[in-house]
Parts: sequence; structure tokens; C-alpha cells
Amino acid sequence: MLNESHSEVVNLIETFSNEELFTKKYFPWTGTTNLGSYCVSATSSHYDWAMKKIKMHMKNIKNN
Repeated sequence: MLNESHSEVVNLIETFSNEELFTKKYFPWTGTTNLGSYCVSATSSHYDWAMKKIKMHMKNIKNN
């Protein structure tokens, strides 16, 4: 499921141009940021957060 959803997100991101991704306020709904920042938050930053949570949970399981 992770691989499938990741592929879907990457395919969606690839439909946008660099200008659309990295120009602040290009889309009014992104406020003062750019779409690329949202893409990073929804992918690599989220994956990093999830891996930390999984490692912490695994450590807790080993200690119990």
C-alpha cells in the first residue's frame, strides 16, 4: 500500500511544472508558501516522521 500510494503521489507531483511547484503564491490556496513545500511535507518529511515513530515503537516492544 505504501509503494502504491507513494507512486500515485509522485505521479501527481510530476504533473506540475517547476514554476507551479516552486513559485510562492502561484496557487492562491497555498497562502504564502509554494506547492513544493506541501509536496515535501506529504512525502519525505512524513516518511521521516513515520520511521521515527516505528523505531520508537519497536524499541518499546523490545524493552517490554
